[in-house]
Parts: sequence; C-alpha cells; structure tokens
Amino acid sequence: MQADRIAPSRLALALPVAALVAGNVALALGPCFVRLADTGPVAAGFWRVALALPVLALLARTNRQPLLGLPRGAVLAVMAGGVFFALDIAAWHVGIGLTRLANATLFGNAGSLILMVWGFIAWRRLPKGREWPALVAALAGAAILMGRSFEISPRTLLGDVFCLVAGILYAGYLILLQDARQRLGGWSVLTWSCLASAPVLLAIALLAGERIVPQDWGPVVGLAISSQLIGQGLLVYALRHFSPLVIGVALLCQPAVAAVVGWVSFGEVLTGVDVLGIALVASALVVARAAGDSTLAKPTDRTPA
Repeated sequence: MQADRIAPSRLALALPVAALVAGNVALALGPCFVRLADTGPVAAGFWRVALALPVLALLARTNRQPLLGLPRGAVLAVMAGGVFFALDIAAWHVGIGLTRLANATLFGNAGSLILMVWGFIAWRRLPKGREWPALVAALAGAAILMGRSFEISPRTLLGDVFCLVAGILYAGYLILLQDARQRLGGWSVLTWSCLASAPVLLAIALLAGERIVPQDWGPVVGLAISSQLIGQGLLVYALRHFSPLVIGVALLCQPAVAAVVGWVSFGEVLTGVDVLGIALVASALVVARAAGDSTLAKPTDRTPA
C-alpha cells in the first residue's frame, strides 16, 4: 500500500522535471534549425511563429483561455510585446548565423539578467548580496566570450552583439507583458503575441530581401515545433512547479546542448577559456532568475512566451 502511495508522488515530480529538461533541450535545438533553413534568418523566424500560431490558438481554446472579448488595454500591451518579440527573434536569428551556437544561446537568454538591472534602475536601488557577484560574473564572462569571438573574426563578434540586442529586446517584451500575463492565460498571451509578431517578421524579411518561401520545409517546421510548441509548451507546463532558481539552473541545459550541436554539426570547438566565459555568464543568469522577485518590486511571471 505504501509503494502505491509513493509511485504517484514520484510520477508527479518526474513529469515536471522531464518537461523542464526537455523544454530547454528543445529550445537549444532552435538555432540549429535556423542555420539549416534555406530561407533568410528573419524569414525562418516568421515561419517559426506563423506555423505555430494555429496550434497555439487551439491550445488556448482547449485550456479555456479566452481569445476574444479581452480587455483592450491588455490586448494592446500583448500586441506591443509581440512587436518586441518579433524584433528579438529577428536580431537573434541574424546573430545565430554570425556567431557560435553556444554564444548565441547564452546572449539570447540574457533577458533575465537585463531584467535584474532594469529592477535596479526602476526602483532606484543598488545591487545587494549575491547580485553584485552576478553582475561582475556576467560582465567578465561576456568580455571573455566577445574577446574570443573577435579573435576568431570581427564577424563573429557582430553576431554576439546581435544576440545581446535580442536579449535586451526580450527583456522589453517581458516588461510589457508582466501585467497582461497575470490577467490572461499563457496560451492566450502566446497566441496574441505571435499574431503581432508574424507580420513584423515578414515585413523585415521582405525589406532585407530575404528568401521567404523555403524549398525544404523540414528546418522551418522543425523550428516551429522545437522552439515555439515543444520548447515553450513544456516550459509553460513545467514553470508552475519550480522556483526561479531551479528554472535558472535548468536553463544551463541550453548552452550545453547548443555547444554539443555546434561541435557535431558545424565543427565549433570550445576552448577552456570559452568554457570559463560560458560558466560565468550562465552562473549570472541563474542568480538573475533566482533574484527576479527581489529586483522587481512587483513579482514578475518569467514564463517564456
């Protein structure tokens, strides 16, 4: 009888853990699909959100989350956030093609750290406790990685800059949506933000003269499934079960998987100095996630969208 009671509790814990790890692994595979796509990088971002949009809307309806009759202010905030999300994807996808996958994944996830800094500015306070070491580690790690990129090629350094810009834009997206997410369901927010993101990404891709329609649909379909559906979907499920610190630690799966994919698929070899830089930035991201509620006076839902 006792074994029967233990088994369900273990299963109840195992499912969120598996979802958390699998979600991060799926998100880490996204940059590989961007590189493999025969469209332009921004066009790949358009297909990422456009192909996922009908499924997201269906998930919202299945989970009884409203898509119509929403407060006008909330819809406008989500739509504005969707524009930031589109600019984030555009900058990140361009950066993915110019730098190493591990760098792209780390810098693209810098939104948590930038939110922590935003909290210091918005609430006019200095860092305290472990926040100081996190900031120093982030600056040192970024300097190491960007210095190594410059040694490889100025083009690789430019890719790092694009990915950092993407991290800043993603932080703006989270700030714009922090109130709407408390009023609307996660799937509803995802649907409306993607609805705003898709036309912006398409417009940027057309203005850049990119190839829009792929000959091989595999990579863009894989990107939509891995990044927008499996990755985001599993994290939406898993993040309800864990503290920000656990989420931050799990995020370390992403640069690790990206580094392995970059090595196997594209011959990107990391040196010991690279690993040190990655470890410093990653540790700063973990602390930033854990310190999220203390750096923003109002708690912020960090669920990716």
